[in-house]
Formats: sequence, structure tokens, C-alpha cells
Amino acid sequence: MAEQDPTVEQLAAVAAENADEEQLVNYKPPAQKSIQELQELDNDDESLRKYKETLLGSKPAILADPSLPNVQVMRLTLVCDTAPKPLSIDLTKNLETYKKEPFILKEGVEYKIKIFFKVNRDIVSGLKYVQQIQRKGIKLDHGVYMVGSYGPREEAYEFLTPLEEAPKGLLARGLYTVKSQFTDDDKHDHLSWEWGLNIKKDWD
Repeated sequence: MAEQDPTVEQLAAVAAENADEEQLVNYKPPAQKSIQELQELDNDDESLRKYKETLLGSKPAILADPSLPNVQVMRLTLVCDTAPKPLSIDLTKNLETYKKEPFILKEGVEYKIKIFFKVNRDIVSGLKYVQQIQRKGIKLDHGVYMVGSYGPREEAYEFLTPLEEAPKGLLARGLYTVKSQFTDDDKHDHLSWEWGLNIKKDWD
């Protein structure tokens, strides 16, 4: 049977269903503190000392090249156990490429999104990964994932989204546009990019 595109009405119905699932989180960001302020906080408080070590590490941070952004979003990977090859994009390269070269994803498979990022100089509070999925210009899904607060270090951090399932069925197959953004409590746009998903009956 030939594959057929869903109608605008069918896409609008999917978007309405997903809108009902969105939840607004009553989240109040903490007061921003510099590394020096945190290091000077009362070291006699054991819980505070452990918190500082979690955020800053046990060793003093080595400050990165000042020309680098404080938060570098480096790579996005689709983690899928059944994929025949790694599905990964380098976010330090030309981002326009990924609109034209979508990931092929088999319908109905389970996957997670893993994002690698670095914090170079200052503590960043309330990092969030925001994702919007569109098809034919209609917003089908919108997710906001709390990543957390991080201090600077040489190694990259990893963030993994909850398990998701690719849509399946005749009408679900086709091209999707994913708009992604890495932001924080202060609404800094650390990186915004678009990439594509091509849902197919099989991997090839």
C-alpha cells in the first residue's frame, strides 16, 4: 500500500492531543552566585561543603579560553539500541546541514536524546533543553526538560531525556522538523538549532 501524507486536520488533531499533556512547572530559579562567592561560603557546614563539591568538583576549576562561550553545546545523539549505526550530529559544525540531512528512524522504536555540553567559566543555573516537533509547519509536540545547574570543568557533561517512542503507522511516516534550544533560568540562548527526523517503515 502506498504511503499517504496526513491531512492538515489530522495533524491538528495530534497537536491538540499533545497540548493537553503539556504541564507548566512552578519553578523558581535560585539566586545566582559566582564561583568565588560559593567557595567563600561557610565550610563548617557539611551539607553545604558537599553541595559545593558536587557543583564545583573537589579540584579548583581550570578556566577555559575566555573567547569561548560559557556553555558549549557540543553534540546530540539519538540513543536507540536497535539502530544499525550511531545517530549523532556535531553541534560545533555548520548547523544548517542538519535540516537537509534528517535522521532516519524506524517507526515505533524506543529512543532517548543525549546531549553533550561543556561549562567553561561561570556556574550556570537551571539549564533547560526545549524541543518542538513540527510536521508541515504544524506544531505536534513541545517538551521542556530540566537539565540542572552546573559548574565549570574540563570534561563535557551529558544529559539524557526520558525514553520516547517514535510514532508508527501509515500516517506517521514522513519528515518531521525538530526545533531544539539549550537555555537557562536567565533565558540565555546558549544554542538553537533545527534538525530533521524521517520516520520510515524500516531503517533503510
